[in-house]
Amino acid sequence: MLQSPPVPSRRSPRRPPRWTGRPIVLVGLMGAGKSTVGRRLALRLALPFVDADTEIETAAGMSIPDIFARYGEAYFRDGERRVIQRLIDGRPKVIATGGGAFVNDETRALILSDALAIWLDAPVEVLAERVKRRDTRPLLRGKDPATVLRELAAVRNPLYALAHLRIPSANTPHDMTVRAIMEALSK
Repeated sequence: MLQSPPVPSRRSPRRPPRWTGRPIVLVGLMGAGKSTVGRRLALRLALPFVDADTEIETAAGMSIPDIFARYGEAYFRDGERRVIQRLIDGRPKVIATGGGAFVNDETRALILSDALAIWLDAPVEVLAERVKRRDTRPLLRGKDPATVLRELAAVRNPLYALAHLRIPSANTPHDMTVRAIMEALSK
């Protein structure tokens, strides 16, 4: 008698899908290097690079901090989902997302089904050091970055772990992270 193969649980280890030219979407906490690594990865792959945050600002006609201040996070996340849906159009490209994009159930489902999701995973200490360099992150305004990032990591890392690939993003040059992604894509 033929039996159906077992259905893997969402938490079970799974072999990442081979990259077949679909959009590559970088996810992870703020400061993980999604934009910087994304630009360099796109150059190495000879693909267009798109920063979802830049596209959101263009679509809204205002900065992300202004969107948060005027309309709140829920409004921003809805616009973010719509922009990412537009960007994942089947054409090969590298897309850097904002740190909270993959937390939205609809956005995450879209990315997982129509793109190759890569989680850039960095220790909180590294992230805190990186984000101190710019005062443009609404979730950090007036707060200790390490505390906020630790709280965000507790909630978001289990969701980021659903990405197809996990690439460590340590306190090393971003080119090392790009090399690690290229190696993972070639397997």
